[in-house]
Amino acid sequence: MGIFTGLFGGKEENKKEEKELPWIPLTAVTQLPEIEEKSKTKTQIIFKHSTSCGISRMVIKMFKNTYNFAAEEADLYYLDLLQYREVSNEVGYKFQVIHESPQLLVIKNGVTVANASHGAITELDLEKYS
Repeated sequence: MGIFTGLFGGKEENKKEEKELPWIPLTAVTQLPEIEEKSKTKTQIIFKHSTSCGISRMVIKMFKNTYNFAAEEADLYYLDLLQYREVSNEVGYKFQVIHESPQLLVIKNGVTVANASHGAITELDLEKYS
């Protein structure tokens, strides 16, 4: 054990357990009509994430720590907007939101009832939309 490890702890000791969420990968434009239809009976949530953005990484970690819906209450979609740019663009058109990243959309009855970006994502009270 090195002096710094003893003082500050090892990497494994400092690692917090990261909560796993029930992500559904959003990878195709063809999924959007399905999301719209499912939103008529169950809240649909889309998290648009930029894998190359430090702010997006920070926000998704904070979101994971605060998300508390069960899979029966809402469907949670993950969109890697760099890998699936066409899907990201179509989400904006279909659900009438201006693209931002990171961005969270809440879809109910076929329309966006709430959306937020950056730090405002963690301030959004999702329970109002369940």
